[in-house]
Amino acid sequence: MATNGALGRKLRMGIVGGGQGSFIGRVHVTAAVLDNRAELVAGAFSSDATRSKASAADYAVDPARAYGSYEELFAKEKALPADKRIDFVSITTPNHMHFPVAKAAVEAGFNVICDKPLTLTLVEAEALATIVKASPVVFAVSHNYTGYPLVRQAREMILSGELGDIQAIRAEYIQGWLRTRLEAEGQKQAAWRTDPKKSGAAGAFGDIGTHAYNLGRYMTGILPQKISANLKIFEPARALDDYGHAVIRYENGALGTVTASQISHGRENDVRIQIDGTLASLEWHQENPNQLFVRKNGEPHRIYTRDPNAPFMNASGKAACRLPSGHPEAFFEAFANIYRGAYDAMELALTGQPFERTNTIYPNIHDGVEGMYFIEQSVASSKADGAWLPLKHPLARH
Repeated sequence: MATNGALGRKLRMGIVGGGQGSFIGRVHVTAAVLDNRAELVAGAFSSDATRSKASAADYAVDPARAYGSYEELFAKEKALPADKRIDFVSITTPNHMHFPVAKAAVEAGFNVICDKPLTLTLVEAEALATIVKASPVVFAVSHNYTGYPLVRQAREMILSGELGDIQAIRAEYIQGWLRTRLEAEGQKQAAWRTDPKKSGAAGAFGDIGTHAYNLGRYMTGILPQKISANLKIFEPARALDDYGHAVIRYENGALGTVTASQISHGRENDVRIQIDGTLASLEWHQENPNQLFVRKNGEPHRIYTRDPNAPFMNASGKAACRLPSGHPEAFFEAFANIYRGAYDAMELALTGQPFERTNTIYPNIHDGVEGMYFIEQSVASSKADGAWLPLKHPLARH
């Protein structure tokens, strides 16, 4: 058993969602236990008690702690002795269930790691933020691409001034898996993502455009000012956008673009970001995550590789690494870095110590609210033929 600072034990994890057929639930659990700092002990894997218990076996969870609803999970876990009950819950359901589950978890006193987007609507996100701010719990949002070592390397480089003043941010997330109407064929992942009642106001822009936007905010720290967006449904009879493009004006005068597609042939999970500063520029691709390109006029182009022992790696980049150079480190490890940051805060919270709630290394409730504002303002702008609308939310992380 791992010994973790003042806590001296593994954190006890619960999960809502993640049942048989789930993709993201298994990812969360794998990431959560990667560093041997937590163990999954309970879950409401499905709203059907029989399926929940069947799914529990897949995770080696005691069937007695496989609950038929999130309400039962929180009520029965809270009634357990303090040395038995869960310490935190991971929410891995479709979007429409994020708010009720998160609200119930926080009100029951459990720490939360919630998949993105934070909620179904901005109103829900703002209400949840109020509840979280009034509680003693840790709340993290799994914008997992912020966990990659070279994303964190780039973030520290930018915030320390190595790129100079940031003038342009180009971020995109391009997929092709929804080129045809898989939702009409009963494909589970496609069905809920294209259903406004479960996904929310946006399709591709809500599902993956938020990742691209969040990367720019996380890496640069620059506050947005206004947005002009055009979203479109290219596949006939689809209910939500499958392609979109937005232009963003930032408070410091920089310009940004966000492009999201789920209908581009042959593209898988092509997240990439380019950032231009007055002193240098950089570029990072999620499908080749162990390299960061840095360029400066009149100098040879530099390729930073993920190497925790190299002198060119800064503290943030090194801290996010687990493997020596040359061993690919990617998706699960990035997710695990979100968990690791949240665990550090949870251990403080569980031992009665203060912890940072706003300027965290992991995405938090502020980032979740900002992501929902980005979605709703993008949709509203598109409906208004690309009209410029405000994008800086009062809860945006400064």
